[in-house]
Parts: sequence; C-alpha cells; structure tokens
Amino acid sequence: MANSTHFEWLPEKIDWNTTFETARTLNSREALRFYLELASSRVDFIQTARLDRAVQRIAEYARTALSDPRPVRLAILGSSTLSHLIPGIRIGALRREIWVDVYEGSYGMYRQELQDPASGLHAFRPDVLLICLDAQHLLGAEGTTVAGVLSGIRTCWQLAKQAFPCSILQQTVLPIFHPVLGNNEHRYPQSTLAMSWSLNQELRRASASEGVHLLSVDMLSAVDGSAEWYDEALWHRSKQEIHPRVSHVYGDHVGRILAALRGRSYKCLVLDLDNTLWGGVIGDDGLSGIRLGQGSALGEAHLAFQKYALALSHRGVILAVCSKNDAANALEAFERHPEMILRRKDIACFVANWEDKATNLRAIAKALNIGLDSLVFADDNAFERNLIRRELPQVAVPELPEDPSFYATCIASAGYFESLGATAEDQQRTAQYKANAERELLRDSVTDIETYLRELKMELHWAQVDSISLPRVVQLINKTNQFNLTTRRYTAQEVSAMMLDSRNLLLHFRLVDRYGDNGIISVVIGQMDDENDLLLDTWLMSCRVLGRQVEAATLNIVSNLARDRGARSIVGDYHPTAKNGMVRAHYKNLGFAHVEEHPDGSSRWKLDLARFIEAQVCMQIIEGQHEYKRDLQSAY
Repeated sequence: MANSTHFEWLPEKIDWNTTFETARTLNSREALRFYLELASSRVDFIQTARLDRAVQRIAEYARTALSDPRPVRLAILGSSTLSHLIPGIRIGALRREIWVDVYEGSYGMYRQELQDPASGLHAFRPDVLLICLDAQHLLGAEGTTVAGVLSGIRTCWQLAKQAFPCSILQQTVLPIFHPVLGNNEHRYPQSTLAMSWSLNQELRRASASEGVHLLSVDMLSAVDGSAEWYDEALWHRSKQEIHPRVSHVYGDHVGRILAALRGRSYKCLVLDLDNTLWGGVIGDDGLSGIRLGQGSALGEAHLAFQKYALALSHRGVILAVCSKNDAANALEAFERHPEMILRRKDIACFVANWEDKATNLRAIAKALNIGLDSLVFADDNAFERNLIRRELPQVAVPELPEDPSFYATCIASAGYFESLGATAEDQQRTAQYKANAERELLRDSVTDIETYLRELKMELHWAQVDSISLPRVVQLINKTNQFNLTTRRYTAQEVSAMMLDSRNLLLHFRLVDRYGDNGIISVVIGQMDDENDLLLDTWLMSCRVLGRQVEAATLNIVSNLARDRGARSIVGDYHPTAKNGMVRAHYKNLGFAHVEEHPDGSSRWKLDLARFIEAQVCMQIIEGQHEYKRDLQSAY
C-alpha cells in the first residue's frame, strides 16, 4: 500500500466528478446523500476542498440532518496559517456523519484569545479546542528549552479549561529540523531536532495526566515521510507548516478523534476466513492445505493480520467471524491448526454457513446487541465487499488490498477503532460478549423469565463515582447512544467538577452474575434543585444487560438516595436522537407521570416519591465498589 495520503482503505469511485456535478443540481436532501457517498470514497485534497465548498452550500440543512444531529463547535488556535486545514476537517467529520462548525482564531493570537473574555473564541464557546503550534514558533528561538515550551502549552490548557467546558486536542510537533549531529542526534539534546523529539515525549506524558488528547502529526509524518507533510519553501512563502497536499489526511484524523469523543468509533471487527485469516479455502484444501504461518511468505502475511486482530481484541475491539463455509471445517482451523494465533475463545460471535453475508452480519449485530454501524467487515472478496456496501451502508467495509501483507496496514490506516484511551474493562470486552451469549443459551433452556433471572444469580454493585471509576464512567458517557435518555456528553474535567458539588448525585453500577463480571454498565447523574426535586441529567446503560431488571433496580437505589436527601420527587427528561428511540417509554414503564412534551419529541417525566413502591428484582443490591474476583457459582 502507498502512504496515507491516498486513502486506499476507501473504495475508488470512477465516476466521482460526474456524481459530484450531478449532486450540485439536486435538492439539499438528495445532494447530502451523494456528498456522503463521495466523502466515503478515495479522495485527494483537491476533491476534498471541492466537496467542502459544495457541502457548505447546503449547510443549513446538513448540519442537523446527519445521523449525529448535534453539530460540533470546533475552535482552532495556532501560530501558523491554518485556513487550508479546515475543509479537510469538515469532510473528515462528515465522513463520520458529524457536522462541524469551525472558528479559526486570529493568526498567532492564540494566547490572547484564550485570555480575553471579549474575544471571538469566548463568544464562540467551543465544544472542542484544537491547538496547533508550529515547530518554528515553539523551538526556533535561541535559548528555548523543552521545559519552558511545555510550561507555556500547559498554561494554554489551563486557560481553556477555566474558560470552557470543552475537550482539548493538542497537535504534536512536526520534526522538521535538520540534524546537526547525524544518526546519533539524541546525544546532542540542545539541537532543535532532538528538542522536538523530547517535547513530543513530554507532551504525551503531560496530556495523559491532564485529560488532553493528542493529534499526533509526528507519527503521521513518520509514516508518509516528512517531505510529504512539510515544505520549507511553502513555509517561507505562506507560513503553512502542514502541507495542503496532506490537509485531507490531517482533517480525517481530526474527524476520527471527534468521532471517538462522540462515541461513534466502531466496536467490532468482523472477519472473513478463507484468503483473509489464512491462504486458501479450507473446505477444498483441508486443514493441512491452507497457507498459514512460518515458511511461506503468504502464510506469514495472514499470520501477521491475525496478530493485529488479536491486538485489537486485547484493547477492547470485539472480534466476530462471518464466513461462507461449513461450520465444522471453519472451527477446525481455530481448534487444531498449530499456527493459528486467533482461537475460538477470541471470537465473540462465530457465524459460518451458506447464507448471504448481509443476512449474517445482521445476525451478528443482533447476537452482540450492537448496531450495524458498529461493524467493520474485512473480506478479501470484492464481490462480498460491494454487496455489503450496497445492502448495509451502515457497515464500514475497508478496501482490502490484493496482497494480504497489507491487510493490517489497511485496517490500521483507516482509523475505524480510534479511541482516546483503554480501560481495564475494555480488555475484557470479548469475554463479556461471549458470556452474554452463554446467558442467552440459559434463557433458551428455561421456561419463564423469572426462573432465568434467578438462575443468573445477579449482583448489582453501586457506588458514587470516584477517581478510580472516572475513566470508565466518562467513556460510557461519551460512547453510549442507544440506552441514553439525554445523550449529554461530558469530559473528565466536567465530571470531576460535578463530583465536587454536594447537590449532585453521580452513581455508577456494575452487574455481576454466574457467568462473570459485566463491568460498569450504567451511569446516573442527578442534581437537587431548589424545589427539592432530584433532576436526572443523565441515565445511560449498556444494551448488553437489557431485560435483566437493571433499570428497576437502579430506580430503587436512586429513589432511596433521593429520599435521604429530602427529595419529594424525581424528574427525568427524554431527548430523542437518531439512536435512542428504544428508551422513549423508559420513564413511563417505570411509573413516572408525563409532565410535558415538546415539538422536537423531547419530554419531561416526574415520579412522586411519596407514592413510589420499590419493584421486586431478582438480584442482590450491594453498595460499594468491589472488584469481581470470585466464582459466583458457589456464592449462593
């Protein structure tokens, strides 16, 4: 594969220009559909700029018509020319069905805009702030030190945190300087090139501790070559540090981070088998005939792809199999082939039959209880890829190259699984989904739901949100879309600030049963108002535990805590989105009275605590945060 500037994981659209011109003649609704298709094809920076100009003409319609109807207010501050980056950012976000309204700060005035309450930045009030400081500005002056530069950047972070409830993205430093020592430049730490390396290391340490997210342009330029990203003549002429020819790549990576902030990264990698995980067709070639492992260049290439898939699994990506195959033959490779890296235990959902793959992908999404828009489908067969693109446009389908040596490169370059961090629970994701499948088997073996729930031997552990649970709580707040009553998103800093306010109630819930620990599966945030009502700001839950009385048990806990605080009632709001229709009747089903309805479909509900009677639930309720380390089979 070539470098990332070619977007080779996206399908090539031969009639791109014709489609573009056609779209410009259509009404906004139809045009947007075409523009989304064009944005999701292989484009260069010129096409990206053309597409952005066209999309901006239908901005009034498009900004609320995407699957994520909440535009992102993105402010960009920097010390160099940045205007040429904006089209790539907007299209990079559009590719993920997110609309971005952009504020570009005045050239070089980033510190002043942060400090001045009357600045355009303060009037804009960004959701996300991108700080782009060029290497010459940071390190080019005589007597500069890494510590001094880092201190200045951290001051900007603090000013932003004090002024706005926003997420902060910090661009790393492009290593643009020439070596003065050579291959052992690191032994001359006062050189500007060595300082740029050191500064990036310090930025990674500091950002991790301060909840700032990085846009790692140093990594990108290392992949593509620094000459692709930086041109000295262009810098001297127009102070453009990031070259326009990679502006669409830059923008796509900003789009990935925005998607991760919005909980719109993909969750599951669905793998074909024959000629994808191994070379050959196991049904024809047999177990000994497939090419996999050492001694064969092709076999080693497939093995490398398996290693990458397993690495994704270890950090929380769900793995599934979708293969046209006899199930026994397909499983034999996982169970008996000595070179297989992936084993059956690593696959959360295994589907091998002769049904069409669109049907099987629907079945996989249903079995895992995730949306089709959470799936990435990796298949070597162009026919199958095009079928899924046509039948299931919500599914991401990377254009795998002919050479399997580059399968992992293709998936990694596409950034489907962009994440802002990994929690301990992410690393248990496959085990949790497999355990869920075992629960479904138990459900099928009993005659009534109450027996099924009792047999699960559930424990619901609840606790106040604290520094230990904070990363997982923030992750759930920003990635849960379906069972989420208001879909409000908060940064770690905002949640931490809520924790300090005694009027607030911040709870997390962990469900444990005979099959294992589901991890933290629900978050409730409420605040006491002046009328002694507990207003529920956030109520979200993982869909993996639907139908297990967690909602009723949660309300039992919240109602008791509300009474302890002197509340007369609990008030909850429902704000509809494209994905949370499943909880439209949530408060009604729990006994809340309907208070008001708004034209946009949002509603308010109230529960009178004087009349509320706790529901009977088939689980133990345990206060306190406990790490699950025991076998629940013997716990009762």
